[in-house]
Amino acid sequence: MTPNPIPDPMPPLEVPAGSAPEAVAYLRQAVKRYGSVTALAGVDLAIRPGELLSLLGPNGAGKTSAVKLILGLARPDGGEARLFGADPRSPAARTRMGAMLQISKVPETLKVREHLDLFASYYPRPRPVPELLARVGLEALAERPFGKLSGGERQRLLFALALVGDPDLLVLDEPTVGLDVESRRRLWQEIRSFVAEGRSVLLTTHYLEEADALADRVVVIHHGRVLAEGKPREIKARTAGRRIRCVTRLRSEEIDRWPGVGSARWDGPVVEVLASEAEPVVRELLARDPGLTGLEVAPASLEEAFLALTESDDALEGAA
Repeated sequence: MTPNPIPDPMPPLEVPAGSAPEAVAYLRQAVKRYGSVTALAGVDLAIRPGELLSLLGPNGAGKTSAVKLILGLARPDGGEARLFGADPRSPAARTRMGAMLQISKVPETLKVREHLDLFASYYPRPRPVPELLARVGLEALAERPFGKLSGGERQRLLFALALVGDPDLLVLDEPTVGLDVESRRRLWQEIRSFVAEGRSVLLTTHYLEEADALADRVVVIHHGRVLAEGKPREIKARTAGRRIRCVTRLRSEEIDRWPGVGSARWDGPVVEVLASEAEPVVRELLARDPGLTGLEVAPASLEEAFLALTESDDALEGAA
């Protein structure tokens, strides 16, 4: 949609100390409240050129509020939000950004090509419509009304609409919902190609393996605060580096108290342990239970690290 002119844009500011100086978008100590509810409580976030940043968090963590501030759909109650150094509501900044949001609504009766032609008319230098159709695999459906598309086909069109303006920053909110495995992998490749061109992506997703596969950097947000930030492998190593599975007579509650153990739980007849380092925990398991069987050690997944972070934070919140 064509950005509306804003009568009172805030002047561009330099990126503050502590943020990446080349950031294409950032939040600095951003606060957002809805009545008595604080959705963001002093969040720092920077998106750099040529990187894919994945913003992760449970429902209600503050992800949507952070995205709205970057897009200019809401204003912070405290702190700052900047897009290409300017007010995110600025038309000049908005035309350099494309977005694919869960709340996206487009007319059901317009055909695929008509949607792309319409959106292309909003931008000074749009990408060619035939190129976009080919890029998302919708050439054969160009004359089909949006209302007749499957869920996965709709997602692919919404992705194409986000690319129409040839943006420098792409904001993707759950982009692969409803896609089959093949379509998801194809979209992943298109996202990687976009970043390889030196552009930036802000991705929110509930598919943790998607963030692990695509992200250069991950920010985990919970209760309106940033819990962790780093490369996926750093997040995994810092919070739950290894996953240990075995059949043992030891109680998970006992193992959970050992040094270096992030969590221990039963998974059917098997105890699953997340630990920063596997070797000391394995030695302790074997020393305390010589009859232990079915021992497996593997790297922890991003999902397991995410759960370890958020569950630990929940426990701290509950104890406060």
